Amino acid sequence: MTTYTTVKTQAVEAANGVTYAYRSIGNEADGRPLVLLQHFRGNLDNWDPALVDELARGRRVITFDNRGVGATSGSTPHTVAAMAEDAVEFITALGLTQVDLLGFSLGSFVAQEIALIRPELVNRVVLAASAPQGAAGMHGWAPDVIKAVGGEIPSAEDYLSVFFTSAEAGAPVAGRVFTSRTEGHDAPTTWATRLAQYDAVTQWGIPHHAQLQRLEGITQPVFVANGDSDPMILPRYSHLLAGLLPDVEIKIYPESAHGFLFQYYEEFAADVAAFLDK
Repeated sequence: MTTYTTVKTQAVEAANGVTYAYRSIGNEADGRPLVLLQHFRGNLDNWDPALVDELARGRRVITFDNRGVGATSGSTPHTVAAMAEDAVEFITALGLTQVDLLGFSLGSFVAQEIALIRPELVNRVVLAASAPQGAAGMHGWAPDVIKAVGGEIPSAEDYLSVFFTSAEAGAPVAGRVFTSRTEGHDAPTTWATRLAQYDAVTQWGIPHHAQLQRLEGITQPVFVANGDSDPMILPRYSHLLAGLLPDVEIKIYPESAHGFLFQYYEEFAADVAAFLDK
């Protein structure tokens, strides 16, 4: 049986000239695929394989490296808008005409933008650890957070400090993410990717109250989720999103931080499945 730890990495060349690295798991005959959009500095290997396997019960799940990330060619863009255009190019290159999106952290910003610029491509949207563009207080991350995740050589200890409320909560996830795949690893993300992605995060967070009105254009059903103690993207931004999106459900997971979706992978996957199947 193929799992996320054993599935092979594939490649597809898009019309923009970029060759995208991706992995696909689950039954293609099960209907609309779920495309996952990754967090800051993450590549294909940084998805929790247990979560991906749970999400793939009953649907096809696709993970990919966007332009300039990991094994995908090109240079990483410096804006969320450009990342969204590149993601659309990837989805189109696979021959998909409609998908569901699950965006995590930076990937959730990209998911919002895709839903706005190519609404007919998107059926439903899951926003994990997310914030709207222009929200006050989002202009860059807190100094201790960016110090932990933005260093030149990231470490597992720093990852745990931001993604989980305690080492005990994060240890099982770290074991799955960092050690379960034994071959066919993705290329690591580069320092250039880190700089470009943080530029995009910072620009997204420039205070601009009028930008919040853009959310009215996301008419697809949206599931907003976060941990109650996320230090990276505070849960109050989930509530802000929920108040501005026309069709939304929200859930805050207890005693968890940025990596709540990995900590509660079974519960989160069940919640996502229930939402997507409506």
